[in-house]
Amino acid sequence: MPRLLDAEELTRQLAELPGVARGRWGSLVLAAQAPTFADAVRLVALVADEAEQMDHHPDVDLRWRTVSFTFSTHSAGGVTQYDVELAHRALAAAKAVGAQTLPPPERLEVALDVVDPGAVRPFWKAVLGYREHVAPGDAGAGAELHDPRSQTALWFQRMDPARAGRGRFHLDVYVPADACRARVDAALAAGGRLVSDAHAPSWWVLADAEGNEACVCST
Repeated sequence: MPRLLDAEELTRQLAELPGVARGRWGSLVLAAQAPTFADAVRLVALVADEAEQMDHHPDVDLRWRTVSFTFSTHSAGGVTQYDVELAHRALAAAKAVGAQTLPPPERLEVALDVVDPGAVRPFWKAVLGYREHVAPGDAGAGAELHDPRSQTALWFQRMDPARAGRGRFHLDVYVPADACRARVDAALAAGGRLVSDAHAPSWWVLADAEGNEACVCST
């Protein structure tokens, strides 16, 4: 099985991959905008050829001229040297078609407050059709459920103290660090209120006029 790269190795190698970012759930992400739709398709084809040669395949999302690649070694549960190598080849392919790298796509996480994550996770896994992901070294208490088709996830926040009633769901919206303040200001201008900025600039807790909460989080 390929060896997972540790945080220090990954940081060092990312310095040589401009435009490639750490994704959530043990992955690397590259987003690029091609000059035309045909160029975007050609970019996908070039990366597909490289992936076939390596027998190592990324997740691909194509939306008009924008292509997003997610590199992860599923058998190892995270990023390995295979992902770094394929990311290098994808960057070269992007350059070949004249594509410009973009910030990684935003992702959405839904958080559910629970007493016992292990008791409710199987239900949500079944009803959503999501995959379970456990971070390396995690015994499973912090396992998340991931949509295999998008950047959406459901995670379980243990309540302390436990409480009954409604309002256990909230959304975590991840945006680039330099866009967080503008997103918070826009939400406040749209009638929201600031619940807490104690953890800013990592995240802000906001609420709508009826108290439903969302967190704006920095990638």
